[in-house]
Amino acid sequence: MPNLTQRSLEKELLDADDIPFDEIALNMQELNTINTLLGGHAISLSGFIQLVKNKKKISVCEIGCGGGDNLMVILKYCQKKGIAVSLIGIDINQECIQFAKTNHKLNDHTQFICSDYSLAQLKEKPDIIFSSLFCHHFSHSDLVKQLQWMQQNSQVGFFINDLQRNWLAYYSIKWLTQIFSKSRLVKNDAPISVARGFHKSEWNTLFELAQIKSVTIHWKWAFRYLIVYNHN
Repeated sequence: MPNLTQRSLEKELLDADDIPFDEIALNMQELNTINTLLGGHAISLSGFIQLVKNKKKISVCEIGCGGGDNLMVILKYCQKKGIAVSLIGIDINQECIQFAKTNHKLNDHTQFICSDYSLAQLKEKPDIIFSSLFCHHFSHSDLVKQLQWMQQNSQVGFFINDLQRNWLAYYSIKWLTQIFSKSRLVKNDAPISVARGFHKSEWNTLFELAQIKSVTIHWKWAFRYLIVYNHN
């Protein structure tokens, strides 16, 4: 049994620079299925709804957007509710950006950018910035800077959807992916992601170090935290 008292420092295969596109594509497809079935997309949408409130026009930026599926969930919601939305997805992985552009219909109000999020050139600050299953890829020191960047570069606020470090979550996703997944990336990275996840006390410490107050942190099924910061 792995030691889950502290965050794992083990790197995920997805963080490597030499993963072929077909493996990235399969990984993105399976992650979308996992997020759909286990409620990950619903959690991200919940964070968005808390910040969009009654606005009829909004700009949204996802950092570490992967295949862009979270943004498409938000787009469909906005279309249903009559909200004019512009979307930006940023990811440092060129294959992820290629997958996003290939698999989602783009319009004049949707763009995907291949860049380190902190170096991305944005014409103006988006209203909402968010990340989903992105934070656990970073060290605590890098996360403090990331939280500060999200606060400084959003006009309305930001939200985070990421994993709780938990033994039941670890073994559940390990067994499920070994049985059902066809992706070596998913099989390897899914349990590592949980081991790199967080406890609520760690989030509290990170926000204290970032000097960001008035943050809500709520546990969500299945073994996730939804964190919301509102400038107002």
